[in-house]
Amino acid sequence: MARYRSDVLVVMAKVPRLGAVKTRLAAAVGAAPALALYAAFLGDIAARFAVGGFELVWAVDPPGGDLTPCVGAAARCLDQRGADLGERMGNCFADLFAAGARRVVMIGADAPHLDAARIAAAFAALRDADVVLAPSRDGGYCLVGLSSPRDLFSIRMGTAEVLQRTLERAASLHLRVVRQAPTFDVDEIGDAVLLAKWIEESGTALLPRSAAVLRAWRRDGLLGV
Repeated sequence: MARYRSDVLVVMAKVPRLGAVKTRLAAAVGAAPALALYAAFLGDIAARFAVGGFELVWAVDPPGGDLTPCVGAAARCLDQRGADLGERMGNCFADLFAAGARRVVMIGADAPHLDAARIAAAFAALRDADVVLAPSRDGGYCLVGLSSPRDLFSIRMGTAEVLQRTLERAASLHLRVVRQAPTFDVDEIGDAVLLAKWIEESGTALLPRSAAVLRAWRRDGLLGV
C-alpha cells in the first residue's frame, strides 16, 4: 500500500471531459468554455500547492482516470470509491488515514482561490480539533479537514443544507469543530463572476490559467459583466 506524509491536502477532481464537468456552469456558457475553466482550475491548483508543508494528492473520478495532462506526470493520485459523493469522500479520508496520514484536508477542484494561508490554518486547527470546515455561500462547504477517520458524510450531499447537516452530524458524534471564514466555490455563472473579481483584486499571478480563461470569457461576453 502507498504511504503518505502526516499532512495530506487532497483535491477531489473529475477527469476533465467535455460535458462531464461544471454542468451547471456549462448551461450558462457552453460545455467547451466550462471545460476550459475547469482544466485551468486543475492546473492552477497543481502549481499553487506543488510545494508546501503537506503532500498534495488528487482523488480522481472516475477511477482510473488520467489527470496528468492538467496536473503533471509527477502528481500523486488515488481513485475515488463509492456510489455517491458522501461515500467517496468518506472512503478517501479512510484510505489516506490507513496509509499513514495523520491530518487530512480536502478541497474541491472548483475552489482554486483557496490560498496557502487557509490550508495551513486548517492543518493547524486539526492539532486540537476533530473537524475543520470552510463554509461556502451555497449552504455547503469547500474545505473539510479531519484529524482521524469519522463517519461525517452519511448525509445527503449537494443541497443547501449540507453544512448544517454536517454540523449536526459532528455534534451528534461529540466532535470539536473549527469553522473558517466563509467563501465560495464555482458552480454557476455568478460564482465565476465572483472568481473574476477575486482575481482582479488579488492579482492574476495567483491563478494565471483561470485568469486567462476568464479574460477570454469577458471578451466573448460570457461573464455578463
